[in-house]
Amino acid sequence: MTRLLPRTLMAPAVIALLLWMLVPLLMTIWFSLVNYNLLQPGDHPFAGLANYEYFITDPDFWPAVSNTLLLIGSVIVITVVLGVLLALLVNDPFPGRGIVRVLLISPFFVMPAVNALLWKHMMMNPIYGVLANLWKFFGLTPVDWLTDVPLFSVIVMVAWQWLPFACLIFITSLQSLDREQMEAARMDGANAFQRFFYLTLPHLARPMAVVIMIEMIFLLSVFAEIAITTAGGPGNESTNLTYLIFKQSLMNFDVGVASAGALFAVVLANIVAVFLIRIIGKNLD
Repeated sequence: MTRLLPRTLMAPAVIALLLWMLVPLLMTIWFSLVNYNLLQPGDHPFAGLANYEYFITDPDFWPAVSNTLLLIGSVIVITVVLGVLLALLVNDPFPGRGIVRVLLISPFFVMPAVNALLWKHMMMNPIYGVLANLWKFFGLTPVDWLTDVPLFSVIVMVAWQWLPFACLIFITSLQSLDREQMEAARMDGANAFQRFFYLTLPHLARPMAVVIMIEMIFLLSVFAEIAITTAGGPGNESTNLTYLIFKQSLMNFDVGVASAGALFAVVLANIVAVFLIRIIGKNLD
């Protein structure tokens, strides 16, 4: 009886959670197996794996996969490296450290759509943007970032927004670093680089693993920055899997193909998550 009561009380929440997850998933699987185009109302005949084949053989598919992996890898490298450096800079006390920390963290609370508009119009505009004026100040020709280097521009936007997250995790971790051990190493003659590589960096191994795992999962679904700034172009140069699914569903009105793409993205996300969990599990042992 003592075991049955807690399980009975938890059952409604567990059932609701399962329905919340399983019903959309099962509907997506069903839509991916039928011919379902919003421009062709009526019956939806069974299509088997035709939607998956159409999605994978789309000319934009492999460029979208490579763009997705390049976007994720680049953002993770930028945020981890700069996050560690910024965390080290603001770790030691100095006047105004609290204000600096708040300013470092604030970009993380900017909505993705606002982030995209900010960079598109204020920073990267080739006529009146901040970067254009900076280029002109040094006598250089302004760069049309979103046209000439679209994927790099998206990487910069996303990295700017996720850098505060990594920085916050690393700042918190540095607070638990053993000060006596650092002082003992300094007294034994270890220079700053030796203390960083042999004491600080190993201490940050676990938070680095956590930052990489969380960012990897969330960066698979980057959409707003691409939709607002480059629309996946020019051509398919900045199209990722999420935006490709959007094009198949809303631009082509093909719910079946879009559902097949969504399931492919779910499988890819789970493979990446399992891979990262195993790596992180080794680091945490």
